[in-house]
Amino acid sequence: MFNIFKLAARNLRRYKRRTLLTSILITLGVVAVLLFVSVSGSFKAMMIGQITDSMLGHLQVHSRGYLSSIDSLPLHLNMKGEQVVRVKEILDGNDAVEAYSMRIRLGAMFSNFTETTNVRLNAVDPEQEMQTVPMLADRIIKGKKEGLLAKGEILVPELIARGMKVKIGDTIVLVATNKHGSVNGQPFVVRGILEGISGPGGRDGFIHTDDALALLRIEGREISEIAIRLNEMEQMHEVFDELKGQLESSRNKMDKPVFEVHTWEELSPFFNIARMIDLMTLFIKIMLVAIVLVSIMNVMVMAVYERINEIGTIAAIGTGPGKILSLFVAEGFLLGLFGTLIGVVISLITIAGMNAAQISFDFGRQKGLLLSPTIASGEVIVIAGIVIAIAVLGSLQPAWKAAGMDPITALRHV
Repeated sequence: MFNIFKLAARNLRRYKRRTLLTSILITLGVVAVLLFVSVSGSFKAMMIGQITDSMLGHLQVHSRGYLSSIDSLPLHLNMKGEQVVRVKEILDGNDAVEAYSMRIRLGAMFSNFTETTNVRLNAVDPEQEMQTVPMLADRIIKGKKEGLLAKGEILVPELIARGMKVKIGDTIVLVATNKHGSVNGQPFVVRGILEGISGPGGRDGFIHTDDALALLRIEGREISEIAIRLNEMEQMHEVFDELKGQLESSRNKMDKPVFEVHTWEELSPFFNIARMIDLMTLFIKIMLVAIVLVSIMNVMVMAVYERINEIGTIAAIGTGPGKILSLFVAEGFLLGLFGTLIGVVISLITIAGMNAAQISFDFGRQKGLLLSPTIASGEVIVIAGIVIAIAVLGSLQPAWKAAGMDPITALRHV
């Protein structure tokens, strides 16, 4: 076998220009794929991090039917008393859960004493919220970030603050209707201004949970949703299945599950963009396969055609079809291996250079986000394996043709 590869390498050196051009083509394909995978993967991971770490968390738990009615923020579908305790016990007992935040979602009228508009509010415990979505404070574009907010304070979305001409330290009034139809108003001091990406339509503000309970005149404990942060993002689907199984044991009088669990993928439209990125990556890989397949087949077909007399000679002196087949397959393998190795080395150097250059970009109001392209070793191995396998596959047909030639006919070829 070693002699086969030695002869194959010698034959490739005999046709240096063709070997070089084919290797360059394979190298460019490998570089293009690896760079696209690393950059797109970094962008996707960064955007997912922005969404999960500043708004949604990795998982959320609601009462059954809440999410389908979330546009109206239904207070009658809040989790209550024993339901909250049940979920809390399960989350506290799960080692994969790093933190969770219990929120009350409500709609209210926002007044600066001269104008009124509607606002969506997230009532949170500041400590829980900061542990669950640690990047939320980075979205405060004006005002203090430390501690998020205190009782009697509100974080106002930028859209409303700009439209209502509200500034830090101003006093505003929130008016809300509870589930029993009772209307109540309460003054708040503007603690900070949130950037517009903070919620649907840019109208999501934050107040303290205790203030929401007073505003809505809720006695006891009610929760609209529980946002969950995991120790590892990769555990999300595993933890999702585990929580779903544990919570399904809680049933109502109609024998329906009391709770529903959702991943961030079900809660954010960005997941569709993430899927498009994955689809584009697949198409790029398919293009690479096509490039390698066509390149190798073209080179090997020409090699067979130009070496018909040589094939006839080695067949006439007793070289079997199997060895002839192995020789041409080995040439294809070496072409694929050489081009792939060079491509991987260039790609890894380029990725390291991009990280050293600290390339930044803007996303919404987020300025100077650093692009940190990385690629897993498993991904590199898979792509390299695909390229080499396709190179071997592309050489099979020409190699089979060479192995099946009649020695006498081949020797007569001009």
